[in-house]
Amino acid sequence: MLYKFKSRAAADLIMLEPQGRQVVTIMGKTPGASGIVTAAQIPAAIAALESAVASEEAQQASADAGGEDEASTEDRAEAVRLRQRVAPLIDMLKRSAAADVDVVWGV
Repeated sequence: MLYKFKSRAAADLIMLEPQGRQVVTIMGKTPGASGIVTAAQIPAAIAALESAVASEEAQQASADAGGEDEASTEDRAEAVRLRQRVAPLIDMLKRSAAADVDVVWGV
């Protein structure tokens, strides 16, 4: 299944279900068949997503400093990071906040 995020201020954004559920949860919403992030909730949603990205990057830096083996480092280098996954959504949220419109999602 896919999660589709929509806003009148930006183009639609589609994510695979696991990633869609993850970002909805990070934003403090309950994953489900549909939902809404109101214009008033957008700043908190952006802050939560940016905080999650910073946390993941801090964990990554800590693991790199810990001297993990090369194979593990190589696998992580090829993995899609949370920053890459949420960057388009953060952009959508910022555009929506500027236009004072809600963001909705559906499965």
